[in-house]
Amino acid sequence: MKIFCTLLLLLPFVTLAQDDNLLSEIDSAEASLDYATAAFKGLKIVNFESTKMVSNKELYFVVSHRFGSVKTGFKDFFGLDQAVTRLNLIYGISDGINFGFSRSSFQKIYESSLKLRLLRQKQEGFPFTVVSSNNILINTALDKDFLPGLVFKHRLGYTTQLLISKKFNKNFSLQLMPTFFHDNYVVTDEQTNSQYIIGFGGRHKLTKRWSFNFDYGYHLNRADSSPFVNSLSIGFDLETGGHVFQLHFTNAQPMNTNGFLGQATGDWGGGDFFFGFNLSRIF
Repeated sequence: MKIFCTLLLLLPFVTLAQDDNLLSEIDSAEASLDYATAAFKGLKIVNFESTKMVSNKELYFVVSHRFGSVKTGFKDFFGLDQAVTRLNLIYGISDGINFGFSRSSFQKIYESSLKLRLLRQKQEGFPFTVVSSNNILINTALDKDFLPGLVFKHRLGYTTQLLISKKFNKNFSLQLMPTFFHDNYVVTDEQTNSQYIIGFGGRHKLTKRWSFNFDYGYHLNRADSSPFVNSLSIGFDLETGGHVFQLHFTNAQPMNTNGFLGQATGDWGGGDFFFGFNLSRIF
């Protein structure tokens, strides 16, 4: 299992990349194929993956930053002192197959991802775009000194999602995300390792370069004793020639899928939420 996970995590680095212009790629209309394009500008809506794919032989580098809770005020400078960072590389093996590798300072998580486009929305045809998103992660922060009996398998977590989006018009898109994730180690004994989420999100284009985004994950089998809550996030996307800059507010500081779905702690009503951003660049 260790060898398999190591190979899977290293897959993105065996390929090469070429330059392109993100804005032109987003705005391009594949008229000859009559596909609906640009349902989402970023690879993520806010926290959830979107149905947008990295194109063939493109390499994306995504820097994600999430500050601590703004509720701490000046004590931690509104979360600045408690920030976490995630670095993510995503490569387009083809237009419909993407591999990714990331490292997050939250729980020192290493993660590998596989994203497959199954169906595409057409103007006069199939009404949805359908993408499969799958992840495997290793939590390297778990400590044997505090968890006697800890072995490698306890560090592993898995996620599989079906992303179903529809672009209703040039300004408005929605997405449904049925999600399964499994953590071999969970914080509370009452919580089952396998967990189920129904997620939904959307994007509304405000101007040529700005859009408003949101996503929400409804947890279907959270333990009654769990200290965690459902993930709710809002954000804004800004397109500039070479990248998409995403600004967001969320009640979940973790940025890995298992983290923001299973370990969100913030309370929007109590002013306990986190500010952050994603910055994407193509090489």
